[in-house]
Amino acid sequence: MSAQFGPAGNAEDFPYKSSADAPRWLEELGLDCYEYQCGKGVHVGEQTARKVGQAAREHGIALSLHAPYFINLANPDPAALERTIGYIVGACQVADWMGAGRVVIHSGALMGRTRSQALEIALESLKQVVRACDEAGFGHLTLCPETMGKINQLGDLDEVLELCRVDERLIPCVDFGHLYARTLGALDGAEAMESILDRMEGMLGAERAGRFHSHFSHIEFTPNGGEKCHRTFADDGGYGPNWEPLAAAVAVRGWSPTFICESAGTQAQDALEMKRCYQGYLQGS
Repeated sequence: MSAQFGPAGNAEDFPYKSSADAPRWLEELGLDCYEYQCGKGVHVGEQTARKVGQAAREHGIALSLHAPYFINLANPDPAALERTIGYIVGACQVADWMGAGRVVIHSGALMGRTRSQALEIALESLKQVVRACDEAGFGHLTLCPETMGKINQLGDLDEVLELCRVDERLIPCVDFGHLYARTLGALDGAEAMESILDRMEGMLGAERAGRFHSHFSHIEFTPNGGEKCHRTFADDGGYGPNWEPLAAAVAVRGWSPTFICESAGTQAQDALEMKRCYQGYLQGS
């Protein structure tokens, strides 16, 4: 298998009104996957979800789903954890209707705690989330804790990999733009990309690391906070990270991750650029 590429939601030049038409459009473009966005809440009915899923199967598009942004695994309040479990189980229900295999979840915020304290809470919360998903009949779905872009958020690479060790079915969603932003541009270039992939393999093993989920875009950051906003590949200003070193590293390793492009409005166009670049390295490896 090789890597898959597609957009997060619908790009500005999406020519249709319904997301049920997205798989057809993506197949025509030459893309492979699509991440349905429920970031602002799970507001999708069963009929709509099944239409999207049917279209995806007809056009050979692999589906994933992004759960609500306001999930916070690091909140120790029992009532907040119950809400978080409800958000994730609700997202899994829609993913199941669609036939989406992966559900991306945010890690959470520090809320004035040390990183180790927040991680300890999140680890226990995630165990309960996994148990609740299993009990609801969604154990076949893959939850993907995501690396986060703001410095005061839980979710650097090691924290997310530690979360994934809660259950062997968990797969990291490595957002390379977020890692770039939260390190103020330090995680960029060939050496950094190899280091990230090596760390994933060391923590999770080559088989699980090799099929990781990913978000990628260029990101603008601030010196104090990290992530400010997503940019496009065409934006001037030197925004990173650079895609080519990551494309080369993944191609050489023969890994088969899923890359979801989160460019601001040009995510389908930029995903296609990512795929073409990767295929060039794949053919040369």
